[in-house]
Amino acid sequence: MIPPTLEVRGVEKSYGETVALAGVDLVVEPGTIVGLLGPNGAGKTSLVSIVAGLRRPDAGEVRVGGFDVVGDTDAAQALIGIAPQDTGVYLIASVRENLAYFAGLAGLRKWDLQAAIERVADALGLEELLDRRAMDLSGGERRRLHTAMALVHQPKLVLLDEPTTGADVRTRRQILDLVRALAAQGSAVVYSTHYLHEIEELDAAVELIDHGRIVARGDVQGLIRDHGVSALVLTFDGDVPETVRVADAVVEGSSARIAATDPARTAADLLPRLGGDSDRLRAIEVVQPSLEAVFLSLTGRRYESDDEGEEVPAA
Repeated sequence: MIPPTLEVRGVEKSYGETVALAGVDLVVEPGTIVGLLGPNGAGKTSLVSIVAGLRRPDAGEVRVGGFDVVGDTDAAQALIGIAPQDTGVYLIASVRENLAYFAGLAGLRKWDLQAAIERVADALGLEELLDRRAMDLSGGERRRLHTAMALVHQPKLVLLDEPTTGADVRTRRQILDLVRALAAQGSAVVYSTHYLHEIEELDAAVELIDHGRIVARGDVQGLIRDHGVSALVLTFDGDVPETVRVADAVVEGSSARIAATDPARTAADLLPRLGGDSDRLRAIEVVQPSLEAVFLSLTGRRYESDDEGEEVPAA
């Protein structure tokens, strides 16, 4: 029997008094795309770092292709391609040299190495840039090179953290197309993003992590059906007034989110009760059932696209 590409069982990780992961289980089969979602500090970065063998878990087990990432680190890492959020390329080297270096690290030699470079360069629109130095590339071109370096050896497990952050429309489309192609060829992909529509475009399974635990998992439509309650969001100049702090309101800064099966009726009932506070009302938004609504329902927070990522203390 072919083992799952990725198995995470009961993984725990703490940094001093801060609990980053509190018993995470995750299974990713070959040929599947999993969208790893969660608010800042939820544990995403810690989990990806442990899966990649860059950090050790305090408890639990991680296997990649059947290899334990702690006991068989080299064998497990040989199956992994990882592109972290921060773009990392060798600026003084050419695109070709960057790709050749990482292909060589993965064990590719001669014709296999050249074929791999040509394949990933074609997929990400880098074929005409192969002899250009990375320092002379645009931001979008560097982002494509950064992703290509992680994928040049066609890894069995692909870990992508915010791969389209700051990317132009063309780059984003090429990356999404390549992710789909990799999955179609049998790679397992763990895809972390703050652009929720990308998860829907990829038809990815969702793993929602919060406070170091997986709080929901499933396909997008199933999660929307089970958790995607409509909501009314009111934003004020200053503090949220007491009249809006009803039992089911989630207050965050100057905004309050109120779950509502009929947001229009809820607004009609609530607005007359604001009294003098109505002058401070700056915006009313109706949030329809969607993946974002699922996130709001389960975490009480918006999924901000400008989130700077999880802060992980030094090991």
